[in-house]
Amino acid sequence: MVAAFALIVIPGPSVMFEISRAVALGRRAGLATVAGNAIGQYVQVTLVALGIGVIVEGSEVVFTALKLVGAGYIVVLGLRAIRDRRTLAGVLDAAVVPRGTGRILREGFVVGLTNPKSAVFFTAVLPQFVEPAGGHIPLQLLALGVVWVAIALTCDSAWAFVAGTARDWFARSPRRLELVGGAGGLVMIALGIRLALVGRKD
Repeated sequence: MVAAFALIVIPGPSVMFEISRAVALGRRAGLATVAGNAIGQYVQVTLVALGIGVIVEGSEVVFTALKLVGAGYIVVLGLRAIRDRRTLAGVLDAAVVPRGTGRILREGFVVGLTNPKSAVFFTAVLPQFVEPAGGHIPLQLLALGVVWVAIALTCDSAWAFVAGTARDWFARSPRRLELVGGAGGLVMIALGIRLALVGRKD
């Protein structure tokens, strides 16, 4: 729990993505993004538990493909945010989030699923906490993954809630929100590019 918290509490690409969504679309969308991201990361844990994580750790091709898919997806979402920045004022006046919860969950899921940093962490760190004498190693890894996801849901939800609350301040000025929408898009693009340029450290 301590190891997971130390890594989760520091905002990374996933958290920045969740924050940008909460500011642009509100708390509900931010929390839905958090939930989708957590589900995507637990799928990673499941793959690691089933042995696929070893392939990611040992294959430069698989690692690079996963990294580029995730980076590209974040860049695309950033470009959409910039394109739609002038419509955000209308979004604030709406009674509900203009995007379906299912779509927001899916987008968060893809970001969580394709985060190569998490995949490498799950492959390299989680096994260190497995007790071989206890047997059922895949089940142990799945249990450790539940701990990770629970902590991530708590921390990331706090970030999204605070960001979504700050959104009300922007409602007083459409220009502010337009600038934030554009800035949020640029942040996502920068995160995507940075993710694409991150190399293996093994």
